[in-house]
Amino acid sequence: MTVRPFLLALILSFAPALEAQTIAAPESARSRAAVKRVMPELTQQLSDKGLSLGADVFIQILKQDNELRLYLKLSDGTFTLFKTYPICSWSGDLGPKRQEGDGQSPEGFYSIRPGQMNPASSYHLSFNLGYPNQFDRAHGRTGAFLMVHGACVSIGCYAMTNPAIEEIWTLMESAYKAGQTSIQVHAFPFAMTDENLKANADNDWADFWSTLKPAWTAFEETKRPPMVRVVGKSYRIEQ
Repeated sequence: MTVRPFLLALILSFAPALEAQTIAAPESARSRAAVKRVMPELTQQLSDKGLSLGADVFIQILKQDNELRLYLKLSDGTFTLFKTYPICSWSGDLGPKRQEGDGQSPEGFYSIRPGQMNPASSYHLSFNLGYPNQFDRAHGRTGAFLMVHGACVSIGCYAMTNPAIEEIWTLMESAYKAGQTSIQVHAFPFAMTDENLKANADNDWADFWSTLKPAWTAFEETKRPPMVRVVGKSYRIEQ
């Protein structure tokens, strides 16, 4: 009868180490060199904005505007825009990726865990969006290895310049090390304003885009990334 409490105590004693392993992003000589390269200027930029390395990260992608917006968490739990990075290249048209080989860059809601980070990418550094997600699979969409990466070339991915992906990588890696277990990436065709949706009302993907708008609106109103669930074949946005 005395063994079980002992084993429980032993397991709990290892819990911090196990958790640290869970949230550690993989590293390589390339990623370590990249972090070292960008760290001095990045630390100063963060300090100038009253931010710190290790803050939780939230990312928005806007295809039409060729923008990757990176937000960092403040002490009050809200997120503020740290920097907007130009997307060097994406492929296809406005609208979601539907099948393997269509050359489309994905749209929708994706969650990035440390294991999706690739420090030895053929495109400098990268992270896997996790396409197809549950929503994509429910709609029969196919494809794999859709990334955000460096090297400024894209076939279905979102390509950044190498200096940009190095900064993004460093902020994400630092957030994981500080305890963030997953990073949300919301990929939109454009800013989900009423004006933009009205201007694109005749597009074949207008109905799909209307399902993305609640997440955009929730973040605009609260400055907190909403919880996104998939129920059946639909996104459900919860704050």
